[in-house]
Amino acid sequence: MDDSSRLPTSSARVQAALDAAGVAVTVVTMPATTRTAQEAADAIGCTVAEIAKSLVFRGATTGKPVLVIASGVNRVNEQALAPHVGEPLGKASADFVREATGYAIGGVPPVGFAQPVETWIDEDLLRFEHVWAAGGTPFAVFRIEAARLAELTGGRVVGVK
Repeated sequence: MDDSSRLPTSSARVQAALDAAGVAVTVVTMPATTRTAQEAADAIGCTVAEIAKSLVFRGATTGKPVLVIASGVNRVNEQALAPHVGEPLGKASADFVREATGYAIGGVPPVGFAQPVETWIDEDLLRFEHVWAAGGTPFAVFRIEAARLAELTGGRVVGVK
């Protein structure tokens, strides 16, 4: 377990958000990249399905960011999710993701944003007791109870594929 004072700045923000929420988990840095779900699973030694990947979309009408935390094996179906969100979803550029969340693609965590981001949780993640989420950089992750992830983010649980 890493001391949070030794974490990169963006990972320390994630750890601070977790601590402030009273969640007893620790952001750790990995020696190998965790940028993709497969890379994260390989580095951690878990299945790809246990990776809680954070994907940011842009509302096609409002332009607001929408965070989808999906199982690493699932591809998010934007058309199926649109009725839940209330508008069509479009792809978000790397600049949009960084501006909306404060984090770069490949390290976007489910928490630690300067402003609230509408969040949706893939129901398939709840099949697992614990899942792994990004910790603010493409080399940082944390392990959390799947049910606690939904509670922590205020995300609504839906089918996303």
